[in-house]
Amino acid sequence: MSIELIIRDQIVEAIEKCYQQQIDSSLVQLQNTRKEFEGDITLVVFPFVRMSKKSPELTAAEIGDYLQQNVTEVEKYNVVKGFLNLVISSEYWVSVLNSVGSTDNYGITEPTDSSKLVMVEYSSPNTNKPLHLGHIRNNLLGFSLSEILKANGNKVVKTNIVNDRGIHICKSMYAWKMWGNGETPENTGIKGDHLVGNYYVKFDQEYKKEIVVLIEQGQTKEEAEQNAPAMVGAREMLLKWEAKDPETIQLWETMNKWVYAGFDVTYKELGVDFDKIYYESETYLYGKDEVLRGLAEGVFYQKEDSSVWADLTAEGLDQKILLRSDGTSVYMTQDIGTAKERFQDYPIDKMVYVVGNEQNYHFQVLSILLDKLGFEFGKGLHHFSYGMVELPQGKMKSREGTVVDADDLVAGMIEVSRKTSEELGKLEGYTPEQAAETYKMIALGALKYFILKVDPKKSMLFNPEESIDFNGNTGPFIQYTYARIRSVLRKAADRGIAINQTIDSKLQIGKKELELIKAIAQFPVAVKEAGDNYSPALIANYIYELVKEFNQFYHEFPIIIEENADVRNLRLVIAENVGKTIKTGMKLLGIDVPERM
Repeated sequence: MSIELIIRDQIVEAIEKCYQQQIDSSLVQLQNTRKEFEGDITLVVFPFVRMSKKSPELTAAEIGDYLQQNVTEVEKYNVVKGFLNLVISSEYWVSVLNSVGSTDNYGITEPTDSSKLVMVEYSSPNTNKPLHLGHIRNNLLGFSLSEILKANGNKVVKTNIVNDRGIHICKSMYAWKMWGNGETPENTGIKGDHLVGNYYVKFDQEYKKEIVVLIEQGQTKEEAEQNAPAMVGAREMLLKWEAKDPETIQLWETMNKWVYAGFDVTYKELGVDFDKIYYESETYLYGKDEVLRGLAEGVFYQKEDSSVWADLTAEGLDQKILLRSDGTSVYMTQDIGTAKERFQDYPIDKMVYVVGNEQNYHFQVLSILLDKLGFEFGKGLHHFSYGMVELPQGKMKSREGTVVDADDLVAGMIEVSRKTSEELGKLEGYTPEQAAETYKMIALGALKYFILKVDPKKSMLFNPEESIDFNGNTGPFIQYTYARIRSVLRKAADRGIAINQTIDSKLQIGKKELELIKAIAQFPVAVKEAGDNYSPALIANYIYELVKEFNQFYHEFPIIIEENADVRNLRLVIAENVGKTIKTGMKLLGIDVPERM
């Protein structure tokens, strides 16, 4: 149990014993003691003044006396106005260090048979284009969140819903049929998802040309957009697909296979995976059935053109279409069907959707509609909403072919990693194979860390060159620190220095060593907060603070050449456990760390 939980429980007991008041532990506000005051943990006393009927200073002193007498971990205290600063004994911190050293998976709570099952949906690509920079943020957030939820003792199912049907898919199919000339990934050497994406762009180019011609012939812009042959052809193709026209289905299956093969390569490169993949082509009919059931039961209504709608004005929203007049489904209908199927497949306790903040309204509506249809899980859905990611040159547009392709970005990052590492001489003495592997590890570490360190709710600007820096709040800086620690431990072993993992609780610990032990002790707290707040950024920034603390220590104090054997052993144990914590924390972000660099 962390010291914060120990203190929290004891304060609840102190209030009951001192003031005969029973309180909820949520009333106990603890924070790290400010550096200018003596102490480790500070209690905000003001909430308890009305119970004590005394001044904040006297209340703090009484609680402090109780804790000092009843909690062995509390060595002493001091009061600053309405704040009680608690000094935790060095024996406790030594016990923490010893515990870290003897624990294989420090800071991680393993799931049990009775653990809650959380399903996390992420990626959700369309099969009309390759994955791009926006998908990268989605995949990295979804994968990391899944790992963090697992680390908090949950069972997790990582799932992907592939948008493999709809008008946008038919646009690529129509363009390939009209202008493809039999091109395939095999005969062009183009990766499958890229090839299909090229025809999505081609559709938009030809469609715009047709609109211009029709406007010149006297049609309004709106009429031209509806009557352009490309759009008419794509709509007809969608109707044929829903009617299971054999030729259309065969083309759809062929082009989707090209895309799936391309996606698999990108997912492997990014180091993300899924336990279950759903396909909208298989789930949308479930949604359609549910909408028709809702219509029959009076939950939804039908307009004169046969389209089906939900009236959400009572919830402060508007009217939402669920089936078009031609009977085809919209995204909302598909999500209803997918949600129903998932809860039939798994005993889900919590469903988390990792989707950008432009879909906030969509998931607000989805929750309401599922509730209206009588599904108990409707109100419990969680939309993990995140901000958009942009490049210095601005926003990306798929139809115009101005997206930053995920594969190109990763390849570019690896090249930047190679140039930077070579300029700094970081990988001297490596074989070409070892160097290539490390370039990739640094590149992906830079990419993932740069994206995950940002609060998910915020939009962000991604700069590849800025992310690959061996100084500052970057992935390579953290990776380099880990490699430095491993180098120290190898040198100690080469000199025949055996490390005793069990530190004597009576050993006098210096201030800087104590700060590092306290920082290590905060890791389980960071893991819990990251899980509670759905925020990989809390892990990333915790690791950075730990790494900063260690590097300061490394530059100011000798480790291997320290003459006092007990102090040298303590510093080596601290270094080893800082490294251990870095590696575990980075793994939660999906980032590997090199043994040497």
